[in-house]
Amino acid sequence: MKTAVIADDSAIIRRIARSILETFGFACREARDGQEALDICRQSMPTLLLLDWEMPEMDGIGVAMALRADPEPGPKILFCSTHNDLLHIQQALEAGSDEYVMKPFDSAILEDKLRSIGLVN
Repeated sequence: MKTAVIADDSAIIRRIARSILETFGFACREARDGQEALDICRQSMPTLLLLDWEMPEMDGIGVAMALRADPEPGPKILFCSTHNDLLHIQQALEAGSDEYVMKPFDSAILEDKLRSIGLVN
């Protein structure tokens, strides 16, 4: 079964993302901040981590870098942020993100990004 952790400090974004991901067969868990996301991933590594940039405790860049520093294979990371400039996108990719989606997003956009990283057909 495909699993996902949705890490965002916005309950609305988590609810929307969960609704979309569940239609693609993901079992979802939610994290309100970066540290909680990292803890959840280390307890049970998900297939996908949908990761906000700006969160309390630890930002998305810190989470991505921590997961990529681990010796065991981590999840596919899909950054989801309001930052839409090339510098932020490049920084996310350098930190280990597999893909980048800008808020607001919808089901079609998320499906396209999931397809590009091999998680939906």
